[in-house]
Amino acid sequence: MFAILLTGHGGFDRLEWREDVPVPEPRAGEVLIRIGAAGVNNTDINTRAAWYSRAVTEGTTTAAAAAGFDGASAVDSGWTGTPLAFPRIQGADACGRICAVGEGVDASRIGERVLVEPVFRPPGSPAPRDAIYFGSECDGAFAEYARVPARHAHPIVSELADAELASFPCAYSAAENMLTRVALKAGETVLVTGASGGVGSAAVQLARRRGATVIAVADAAKATALAQLGAARLLARDADPVAALGRESVDAVIDVVGGRGFPGLLEVLARGGRYAVAGAIAGPVVELDLRTLYLKDLRLFGCTVLDSVVFANLVGYIERGEIRPLIAAIFPLTRIVDAQREFLEKRHVGKIVLVPPAPV
Repeated sequence: MFAILLTGHGGFDRLEWREDVPVPEPRAGEVLIRIGAAGVNNTDINTRAAWYSRAVTEGTTTAAAAAGFDGASAVDSGWTGTPLAFPRIQGADACGRICAVGEGVDASRIGERVLVEPVFRPPGSPAPRDAIYFGSECDGAFAEYARVPARHAHPIVSELADAELASFPCAYSAAENMLTRVALKAGETVLVTGASGGVGSAAVQLARRRGATVIAVADAAKATALAQLGAARLLARDADPVAALGRESVDAVIDVVGGRGFPGLLEVLARGGRYAVAGAIAGPVVELDLRTLYLKDLRLFGCTVLDSVVFANLVGYIERGEIRPLIAAIFPLTRIVDAQREFLEKRHVGKIVLVPPAPV
């Protein structure tokens, strides 16, 4: 089959198009999916560039994300803090159809259209330490076929195109997971950082779906697009949130940015407020005054492994038309480098999607 192989940590030259990769065979409890489309995510670039290594303390700058991070250690370069095995097929987002099943999986599932839940856990295991990440610790969607646990291949009935559906799994499940952890309710006010990106724009939609008032942090040029998604107000990326909003003015913060702006996010949280994080594009090392945390009775949530209800809920939202895809650009899978370059420019709103060559 064809696939994009990540041959090691570094720059774009580590992404190799191949047409002689063996087709994986589904094992017991697994299905084989012919990929219809796959999304581009920060995690693909972060993994290639070795940003997850603790030796890296800067944000995901365009230059470093393109060339790889100097001084990064391969020892702790994966999501789980362990080394990655190369070559690896990346791609955490996948829409496609089941074309084969392994032992114990009903053959009637062949032909089923599915979305892949991108964080795999063994049945009955709630522990985050047991998670395997699609496209990181196992091969992912940047290929003709992908093998996944049957329980993580969710059937979906939708008139949306594969490219539209492929925009949902990683970004929208990350956003919904954060909103689930902070238990956001109708009538509350939530501040969403990085609101024009995949996770951020998903969070704006999903928070508005819950009936919350959304304040989006993004470039001013993206105000109209974010208002159409449900943002009631736009806060410029370089604005001081305390000066703009006032102290203790929001109930929850959904953050994918981190960096130097982190202390201000806790200052605008109301007493008893909730903060959830699933990214740190402006920098992973932040300043935390513990007095702010404990004197205000704040709750801080780190969010990667999905709560059990999140992905099934997300599929329901899609099927009922309660959220919509937001596609910034579509590229052929063969042009993955061009897609990642455009992604790193951060001029888009929503998702960039890759489409593999049509079956012959």
